[in-house]
Amino acid sequence: MQNVLSYLEQNKERYLDELRELLAIPSVSTTKAHEADVRRCAEWVADHMKSIGLHNVQIHKTAGHPIVYSEWLGAPGKPTVLFYGHYDVQPPEPLELWTSPPFEATIRGENLYARGSADDKGQIFIHLKSIEAYLKNKGTLPINLKLLIEGEEEIGSKHLEVFVREHKEHLHADLVLISDSSMFAKGIPSICYGLRGLAFVQIDLMGPRKDLHSGSFGGTVHNPIQALAEIVAQLHDKNGKVTIPGFYKDVRPITKAERAAFKKLPWSDKKYARELGVKQLYGEKGFTSLERMWVRPTLECNGIWGGFTGDGAKTVLPSKASAKISVRLVPDQKSTKIARLLEKHIKRITPKTVTVNIRNLHGGEPAITPIDSPGVMAAVAALEKGFGKKPLYQREGGTIPIVVQFKQLLGLDTVLLGFGLPDENAHAPDEFINLDNFFGGMKTSVHFYNELPNYYNSQ
Repeated sequence: MQNVLSYLEQNKERYLDELRELLAIPSVSTTKAHEADVRRCAEWVADHMKSIGLHNVQIHKTAGHPIVYSEWLGAPGKPTVLFYGHYDVQPPEPLELWTSPPFEATIRGENLYARGSADDKGQIFIHLKSIEAYLKNKGTLPINLKLLIEGEEEIGSKHLEVFVREHKEHLHADLVLISDSSMFAKGIPSICYGLRGLAFVQIDLMGPRKDLHSGSFGGTVHNPIQALAEIVAQLHDKNGKVTIPGFYKDVRPITKAERAAFKKLPWSDKKYARELGVKQLYGEKGFTSLERMWVRPTLECNGIWGGFTGDGAKTVLPSKASAKISVRLVPDQKSTKIARLLEKHIKRITPKTVTVNIRNLHGGEPAITPIDSPGVMAAVAALEKGFGKKPLYQREGGTIPIVVQFKQLLGLDTVLLGFGLPDENAHAPDEFINLDNFFGGMKTSVHFYNELPNYYNSQ
């Protein structure tokens, strides 16, 4: 092990130079203008996989952007890890808000700034370099590895599920490993073991056939904007609870162990409110902020519009108003059931003066990996060795649909071993990866591969 870790230390500058090459490719998956760049990035990843000693490197064409696959299966009898990541990135705009060019990796202080540095090229690269260190020094790995790196994560992984279904047998493994998330805070290594799901709908409320003069018709017609505001206001009670009948029926209760683990996290409501710029926090009564954020379901109005919103005045009584509503789900809620309950409730409270149409736009299921599973226990041991501190446990309030798909299609739990930071500006200007986390992540990755067989043998 020591020669592997020494190799990492000796090659830090080369690793940064290679990462700069990868980050320089503007692999923005959402625009046709960058299609060639996305392909070029897939080729770069594939070539790099070959150069570090991975086998069976393939670039799979899809109806969209390519998927890169490689493997190393030279450890018979040892566990097999399916590592997933993505090489595509978010658009860099607005460009004027970047301190340095988004595709020219720049080090300022303790951070390396570039689009994709944290999400997810930098975190993929952490694992590629730890694999290289093993293979160059030992000629072998302590586990079997299959790597699946896609180019459409930032646009919803449009073709990944089809690929996984078609290659189900070939992707057989013992667990999935993903590094595309954040630690709790700088200097506080943590392991994420749960994600919330999502039900996302759009409400369209129709009133009169056309926009009306608010002076001539006001007072005789129910304004759709007012009606919609009344509906949205009824979706929570005075204690912050969602009012949809049956909404909480399937919610898995918080365990005593989880509550105890969350209390160990260095959290301050006052500091959190101050950083967000709000005078006071809000949420479901009877739960802490972290519990409301991670293990309780929520309902939010993400957008609301209708009528005239331009400069000046236009005294219009609009014919239509709309809103987008997202519901974050927790185990054991189902997105289709919650969307159905939400639709039924909205129709029930919609006044007869308007007509409502509800569209179910998107859904994803919550995911949770037991903290006593071999993968999580190995990750905890690896983080302690990589960062010199015993890690804490956390959940994530967001949704990663592929985690659920891996569970449903392959029957695999996922270990979320993230090395980003909460303020890393993913999807925003000046995205960065902290260099201590970057190199600490490599050490952790090496230890994870080394630790994992011990926990599978003990099962």
